[in-house]
Amino acid sequence: MQAKSEIVSRSISFVSSPRSGSFLVKMLAAIAIATTAFLVGSVTAEAEAANSKYAGIVVDAKSGNVLYSENADRLQYPASLTKMMTLYMVFEALEQGRLRLDTRVPFSAYASAQAPTKLGVKAGGSISVEQGILGLVTLSANDAATALGELLAGSESRFAQMMTAKAHALGMTRTTYRNANGLPNTAQMTTARDQARLGIALRQHFPQYYSYFSTRSFKFGKRVIRSHNRLVGSVRGVDGIKTGYTRAAGFNLVSSVQADGKSIVGVVMGGASTPARDGQMRKLIATYLPKASTRGGSNLIAQTAPTPIPSPAASVAEIPVAAADVDLPRKGPTPDARYEVASAAVAYTDAPAAKSENPLLAGQKTEIPAPTKVKTKSFKQASVAVPTSAPAYMPPEEPAGNPVDALTTASVGPAASAAKPAPVTEQGPSGWVVQIGVSSSREMAMDLLENAKSKGGKALRSAKPFAVAYANGGDQVYRARFGGFDDQRDAVNACKALKRAGVKCWAAAQ
Repeated sequence: MQAKSEIVSRSISFVSSPRSGSFLVKMLAAIAIATTAFLVGSVTAEAEAANSKYAGIVVDAKSGNVLYSENADRLQYPASLTKMMTLYMVFEALEQGRLRLDTRVPFSAYASAQAPTKLGVKAGGSISVEQGILGLVTLSANDAATALGELLAGSESRFAQMMTAKAHALGMTRTTYRNANGLPNTAQMTTARDQARLGIALRQHFPQYYSYFSTRSFKFGKRVIRSHNRLVGSVRGVDGIKTGYTRAAGFNLVSSVQADGKSIVGVVMGGASTPARDGQMRKLIATYLPKASTRGGSNLIAQTAPTPIPSPAASVAEIPVAAADVDLPRKGPTPDARYEVASAAVAYTDAPAAKSENPLLAGQKTEIPAPTKVKTKSFKQASVAVPTSAPAYMPPEEPAGNPVDALTTASVGPAASAAKPAPVTEQGPSGWVVQIGVSSSREMAMDLLENAKSKGGKALRSAKPFAVAYANGGDQVYRARFGGFDDQRDAVNACKALKRAGVKCWAAAQ
């Protein structure tokens, strides 16, 4: 700091000389200011790394290698990084047709009363899903996050249970959510490593929606709302993701960077101030982006099956989640040297329909458009009309984690009751399986499997194709699956081989 003061004082003394021309005065003054800013930035970044609350990590989003890690597994408060998972759940619902971007999101008195920052929608008002997304990524609107959670699960508490289940399914094993927006709750915890995993998953699983994170501003009514993320547009390659702050959490930031054929995700948590946090992230990007690989897989974190709505009486601990399925080399670096790649399936239970705690949602019908036929481009797939008056959003007994489950009929808004699906009439082989789709007849399901096996190569050489019948509403339909895998690693690797061939799939324990 002393050096900084000397530089500034010498510069000011020199440019004040009466012999200096006006142009020279301005030029040297600009140099002095730039030098001061550089030194201050360096000092704040160094101070941030020494902050006792600080945690950080940088992950190569192509190879999975951890390029930098400090306190990455220490429990921290997520603050508004929580909204990354809220948006993950919204994107998942959009991808599956349970929501549309123009679906209305009603605000209950509870949602409207959330603490700032917020959009300020009054109880009884509504916004579109797209406005809600933009409100979360720019303003970090707490009221919009709660309203979206109520729309998807009936209440924020049940939505938090869904968020926690999804986090564990993605391999975020140390993360627990208690609300949709990140406002203070001592039980809501995460780690820098878990947030890096979520940042990678958001970009890889939802490329069609990920660009929302780079939004610089949007117009809401008469207001122009500008993004809190100051690195977007000011640091080359930064395309999102999210900021966060509470007094207990400190200043948090997750940043995604893509430049020069390389891709990294960095996390800074527990920052002492916005400039210190941003300065540390800039330093991490400058240091570790050049060290990232230009080669690697695109499916670093596998997608999982959609999380069902828990019973109104269920607690977070009661949501059954299968252990994370790690797809690492059989012999290779330790987890400290390589980011653990996980894919897990949620174990489903028959939960009663969750009654909404938002009175504005009572009796609300779905806004899914008139009958739409759903098809998969890469292989023959049965299609089915999605009804416009389906019961409240309750996922099927075991929906697929990708849009290969063409018979999934879900809707928007919880209701008092929903039909409980009939029990599965066939079980098929036990152990780990790979599902590639659902068809209206056994013959069509087997056709799907035959087509997929021809594309799967050696990964499916010993796999056993089979079709499992189950009741979807009043219809009998068939899940197209491969069984016979020795362990979950083999099932996940087989699914990856299918995805590379353009076949959507997901792996789960039977």
